[in-house]
Amino acid sequence: MAKWKYKDTIIEEGKSWTDDNNILHPSGWAIWSADEKEAMGLTALTADAEPDSRLYTWTRNEDDTVSKTAKDLSKVKASLKTEVQSQQKALLDQSDWAVVRKSEKGTEVPANITTWRDAIRTKATSMESSIDGASDIEAVEKLFSDAVLYDWPELG
Repeated sequence: MAKWKYKDTIIEEGKSWTDDNNILHPSGWAIWSADEKEAMGLTALTADAEPDSRLYTWTRNEDDTVSKTAKDLSKVKASLKTEVQSQQKALLDQSDWAVVRKSEKGTEVPANITTWRDAIRTKATSMESSIDGASDIEAVEKLFSDAVLYDWPELG
């Protein structure tokens, strides 16, 4: 539900409110035009985006802003590296059948699978190095926005 500000008061749409002249405005005031709201001194509040819960603990304030605190960097890094390793394993598991077949029957692993598996390992190593190199939570956050993390190669 949208929130508005009248001086220092937060007003939610669908709820009545009283202005400085002691005029009670009905709960349907939200249908007023933008000009009418502005004339009454109402300012729309824009909700802050929710921060990444892997990186921050946070709470939403009454005015829809967010207060956040960075989590412990070493714990975040360890968690993300575990996530990378888990995803790497899940991806490699998809083609383990070809490696097992090679071991059991001597049938060559198709070249595209070998290339893909090598690319998965290389990408995982690169992601872990990027995580290790992040100097603070903001640097880790940038790894997500720059698509450094979890942009895995696809099997061609």
